[in-house]
Amino acid sequence: MLAALTGISMLGRAQAADAIPVGSTGGGSLQVIFGLLLVALLLAGSLYLLKRLAAPSGGTTLLRIISAAAVGARERVVVVEVGETWLVLGVAPGQVNKLHELPRQALPDGGRPAAPHQAFADRLRQIMAHQQRNVRNAP
Repeated sequence: MLAALTGISMLGRAQAADAIPVGSTGGGSLQVIFGLLLVALLLAGSLYLLKRLAAPSGGTTLLRIISAAAVGARERVVVVEVGETWLVLGVAPGQVNKLHELPRQALPDGGRPAAPHQAFADRLRQIMAHQQRNVRNAP
């Protein structure tokens, strides 16, 4: 009787093994690739929309930086124009303090504040011109 039971169980296993189809993994990998592409497109689209919605829409701005100067490794003094008033602010990591308040004044260079990096660019241009002259004059 034990032999009959083992024969039946072996027959059942053979039929079960035949019933499981052996397929290729090509279809599964295409689904994974398609899913990853879909997620990447959704991410790119949502980032684009977030950027468009978060960006300020043109028009006039109420706040304009007139000048800034570093007074330490992480501290700056900034002159900001708000309406008809200039505020002198002390800016440090995690802290902004109003140092002084002035009425709006005319800017000496034609009404536009100088870019903070302009002085550096001018100085770099002078140094490079000086080095080029020295290279040309060298024997």
